[in-house]
Amino acid sequence: MYKICIVEDEVKIQKELELLLENANYKVKVIKDFNNIAGQVISCNPDLVLLDIVLPFEDGISVCKKLRETSKVPVIFVTSKTSSMDELECMMLGGDDFIAKPYEPVVLLAHIQAVLKRTPAKEENALYYKDIKLDILTAQILYNGRQMELSKNELHILMYFFCHPEQVITREELMDSLWDSGNFIDDNTLSVNISRTRQKLKEINLGSLITTKRGLGYKMIWQEGPCNED
Repeated sequence: MYKICIVEDEVKIQKELELLLENANYKVKVIKDFNNIAGQVISCNPDLVLLDIVLPFEDGISVCKKLRETSKVPVIFVTSKTSSMDELECMMLGGDDFIAKPYEPVVLLAHIQAVLKRTPAKEENALYYKDIKLDILTAQILYNGRQMELSKNELHILMYFFCHPEQVITREELMDSLWDSGNFIDDNTLSVNISRTRQKLKEINLGSLITTKRGLGYKMIWQEGPCNED
């Protein structure tokens, strides 16, 4: 599922775009804090950005220029600034497309599909669940400004959960996954690794992330309260 980041300061348009994209089966991240917009966009690792020009603190063209210093993420400007010079400036400074407001929803979706279609698939260096990031390259899990180093087995276990969020995962599935990754692991070793993984999650306030489903296996689900380790 493609992830699209919306950078738009008008709340009504934010909500309209969010609903439109979710109904079109896109994952959506809305930027609501307009400080360090480029850094927030890069952090959420989207497949495409919908970017307004007129924003608080800095304009969208400056944001696009900052993005282009470190990222090739496609940018579609969605803006009420509709002159040919505005469009030219957006495209010359790193934009991939330009849509004028007010826009027709079906036309905007068609432009998004066209840009995504011609954009090379990005390498998946990170997985996300809610506001939690699993960084595969650095073997770290990050949440709310805190991070935790993971062992090879802990990383592979969490990768499996992140690829199957909110689904019941059996112990056999986890052991098969680790075996496929080149790590032989038996039932006792899995218990030890699950326990160690939970302890590390607990240290960054994610102790309830992996819950036990008695007689079935485990499930990764966002919930409040202490970890269920039965």
